[in-house]
Amino acid sequence: MGLSAAEVFDELGKDYEQAFAGLTAQREELEWLLAELPATAKILDIGCGTGRPTAELLAAAGHDVTGCDVSPKMIEIARTQVPAAHFEIADLRTLSYPPGTWDAVIAFFPLLQLTRTEIDTALLKFADWLAPGGIFLFATVPADVESLDIEFMGQPVTVSSYPPEHFHRLLTDAGLEIVRERVVEFLPDHPAAIPEHDLFLAARRPATP
Repeated sequence: MGLSAAEVFDELGKDYEQAFAGLTAQREELEWLLAELPATAKILDIGCGTGRPTAELLAAAGHDVTGCDVSPKMIEIARTQVPAAHFEIADLRTLSYPPGTWDAVIAFFPLLQLTRTEIDTALLKFADWLAPGGIFLFATVPADVESLDIEFMGQPVTVSSYPPEHFHRLLTDAGLEIVRERVVEFLPDHPAAIPEHDLFLAARRPATP
């Protein structure tokens, strides 16, 4: 059985940010999102990590950014590195907001350490939190796996995921429209890392019912 997400990312800290600094696709997706957003958007960054690059880029563009992460160490680093954003320790499984709260919800890789049932529930919540016209942007490692024990950057973790087409179905069933998708191969800059194929997917809530 792998460590919890809080345990893993408390241990990794800044090493995670450095290992994924070369993931240029993440910055490219954020640049795309910036072009789609209204001038001052309310944005939720789920699994915000150290605040870089996501919260930092979006806050620098003038948006109202809230980041949440289950790792107290990550939140401590984020508050220091990105004072323009707001950060809170939170578990996405219990996080709750009223419908239509956010213009954008971002979730770069926090779904992997959930069960499939928790992934299903989380995606429904995220879709519900979007304002009309709002965008959900997320990234994960797509695979037909459930509760698989692996090693991630030297840490034992238990992961679940779905193939890309299943994520499509979950998001469209939640009332969203898929507007952007790409898969990139990436090798994190860490001695214990292995190459991974990362799925970036964006979906929009219709502006009108």
